[in-house]
Amino acid sequence: MTDTSRRDFLTTSAIAGAALVAGDAFAKPATGNTAMPKLLHHVFFWLKNPDSAADREKLIAGVKSLAAIETVRSIHVGVPASTEKREVVDNSYHVSELLGFDDVAGQDAYQVHPLHKKFVEEHQHLWSKVVVYDALEVK
Repeated sequence: MTDTSRRDFLTTSAIAGAALVAGDAFAKPATGNTAMPKLLHHVFFWLKNPDSAADREKLIAGVKSLAAIETVRSIHVGVPASTEKREVVDNSYHVSELLGFDDVAGQDAYQVHPLHKKFVEEHQHLWSKVVVYDALEVK
C-alpha cells in the first residue's frame, strides 16, 4: 500500500468511525423507542463560573436527570468539541443538551414536568445565559 493510499484509508476510516460513534450517541433512545424523534430541543448553557469543573459537572448531572421524563425519547449531553475554529462555529457555551420528542405536545409536557421544574430550580444559579433552539422535522 502506498503512503497516499494508506493515508486515504486511515482518513476515511477515522471519519467513518467518528460518524458511527456520533450517530450511536444520539441513536440510543432514552426510553427504548427506536423511532427517530420528530422534534429536537437543543439547549446551550453558559456557566456563571466557567472555570469551575464542579459547577460544570453538577449541571451535566442535572441535565442527564431529565432523561427520566416520560416524553423524552433521546438525550445527548455535551461540551464544546475541539473542532476547527471557523467564523461560523460558536463554541462559547459550556454545556449543551439535545433532547428528542415525538411531537410538540411531548415537548410541552416536558416543560411543565416536575423533574424539569426541579432541574431549573436546583441548577439555574449555575448559568448566566441559556439559549434554546427547537426544530421540528420537515417531511
